[in-house]
Amino acid sequence: MPDRNAEARVEVDPKLLEILVCPVTKTTLRYDRERQDLISEKARLAFPIRDGIPIML
Repeated sequence: MPDRNAEARVEVDPKLLEILVCPVTKTTLRYDRERQDLISEKARLAFPIRDGIPIML
């Protein structure tokens, strides 16, 4: 079964990933390429990436 999100996946700029931090804890984020999320382990939150733009509200 094909992955429905495969077409929507856009690579995130590695430089952007280096500077982004969790807005709650100010700790680093882990990039989950498969789910297209930025994960804050400390806050136990996931921030989705839509069209290459992290949604961190």
